[in-house]
Formats: sequence, structure tokens, C-alpha cells
Amino acid sequence: MAADLDLTWALLALAAVVLVAIGLQGWWMSRRSQPWSEAAPPAVPAERVEPSMDTIPEEPSAPELRAALLRRVPRLDALIDAIAPMTLDAPASGEFLLSHLPASRRAGAKPFGIEGLDTEIGEWEPLQPGHRYGELQAGVQLANRSGPLNEIEYSEFVQKLQAFADAVNALPEVPDMLDVVARARELDNFASARDAQLTLTLRSEAVAWSVGFLQQSAARHGFVPGVLPGRLVLPAAEEGDPPVLVLSFDAQAALEEDPQKAAVRECQLSLDVPQTAAAAEPFPAWHNAARKLADDLAATVVDDFGELITVHAFAAIGQELGQLYAQLEARDLAAGSAAARRLFSS
Repeated sequence: MAADLDLTWALLALAAVVLVAIGLQGWWMSRRSQPWSEAAPPAVPAERVEPSMDTIPEEPSAPELRAALLRRVPRLDALIDAIAPMTLDAPASGEFLLSHLPASRRAGAKPFGIEGLDTEIGEWEPLQPGHRYGELQAGVQLANRSGPLNEIEYSEFVQKLQAFADAVNALPEVPDMLDVVARARELDNFASARDAQLTLTLRSEAVAWSVGFLQQSAARHGFVPGVLPGRLVLPAAEEGDPPVLVLSFDAQAALEEDPQKAAVRECQLSLDVPQTAAAAEPFPAWHNAARKLADDLAATVVDDFGELITVHAFAAIGQELGQLYAQLEARDLAAGSAAARRLFSS
């Protein structure tokens, strides 16, 4: 009888061990399947990521998630892209098309992308695994902050496009080079005249600030560490959008081991106007941040020439920005829109 009891307890103990092992394995697998952001939240918020024409890295399981990711990927836009349609002999899978994409989706300093018309939903989208596409189109950006698309860049785009088309049995319709380059120059002229990037300098009136003191003062007004050393950002309301403001200072001082010992005497507060919608009121945020930081840091607010920026100067800048916002919107390139963010980037 005692032997039977011993055997029963041994079997129960073994079963408990097995159940614990199964539970631990399930927990470990669920942790491995989580994104990095869920498994270990970063201590530093992500800064703006420059728009790229790459595909979405993974196929989301839920339609809502997939739609959200698609909205985050820059799309071809006839306003700022030269678009070349491509006719396929027969519908092709996303896997097949992705395997033949050029290694680099840039032509010189200009990004380009390739989209497909999904045979199931009938919408244009970046190429995705698990989907089939009946038509394709490629586009190269006409201008950005590096200047207008030139003949050499357009020729590189056409060369990469033709190699892709040959590999997937597609027939491209390439726009005329002279027309494309003329459009690029006209767009660049419009954009360069309205590319407002406002920067002021906060200069210490007395002693230098420690990096730690500067960071603490900025944090009280909503600034958080950026990705680059010597850079603090005021995040946008919507996650993933470019920062509203950037506060930058000496990167070498920011890299010092002890932030209380590293000292700086000035910092720059910047607003990239086309990157943020006017509705978010980025200019008042820039003005208010400058005023509050100047009070906290005992600093003087000066321009690029070292001249004091007065309240009247801020008012004049605000009026000019109102006109700029209206001009961008009239061109369907409203500040903060996807097209404007791509156009006014490097």
C-alpha cells in the first residue's frame, strides 16, 4: 500500500513539472513573438524617420492593422512624382515582384517606389507578400531639398525601372525626359521659395549651462531626448509624425559622461514649417518655447546675425507664415501632408 502511495505521489509530481514546463514554454514563445517595442520599451522616444519608398516589412494579420501600416508608407503622388505605368502579361504575386526589386530605391538623391494594383481589393498599394497584382506603376520624386530631378537621375531611374520590368515581364510607359525635368524644375522653384525652416538661438546672458541643467529645463516644457546627441525634440501629438520643434546644442558636450560637468553657452530652437500642419499651431509653440526657455535659462533670444528678436519680429514672422500656409494649401501641398513632408525632405 505504501508503495502504491509513493508511486501516486511520484506521478503527481511529474505531472506538475510537465505542466510548469509547458506554461514556461508558452510564456517564452509569446515574448519572442512580441515586437521589440512591446517586449522592451525604449528609454528614448523615436525621432522622425525620413520618408522612404520601401515596402511594409511584414504582412499584418488584422485588416485594420494592415490599413494603418499602409497609411504610414509614402505613396506615389502625381503632384510630386513622375509616374510610369507598367502593363503585366498576367497577374503576379507580391513575392515574385518583391524578389526582383532593385537593391536601392533611389535614383541619385531622389527616392522612387513601385506600387501594384491589388487584384482582390482593386486598390494601389506598396507591394506585399501574399497579394496578387494585375498592374504596376513606378514613380520617382521630382524634387526635394537636394534640388530638382535632373537628367542623370531620371536616366538612372529609367535604367532601374527597365531592368525590373524585364525581370517581371512588364511593359513600362516611360514619360518623356524633357517634360519630366521641366516639371521638376517648376516644382523645385515653387518649393524652394516656400521652404521655411525657422531657427533662433538662445544665448546665455551670464554663466554657461551644464548639459544636465539644459535637459532638465527643456523637459519641463515637453522636450524629450532625440536620437542624435545634442538634440532634444518636442514630439508631435500623433505618434510617428515628425517632431514639432527641435532644440539642438553642442553634440560633443552631449557625449560627455557626466552631463552636469559638460557646459554649453547657447542652443538653437528650430521649426521645420512644411513638416507640421498649421492646425497644430507650431509657430505659437516655437514662440512660446523660446520665451519660456529664455526665462528658465536666463538667455537672450537672437537671430543668425546675433540681433535680438523682438515681440514685433515674432508677429511679422507669424503673418508671413500665414501666407505661406495658404500658398502651400492652394497647391495641394498643405504643411504636414504626406506629399509636403516628402517634398520638403532630403
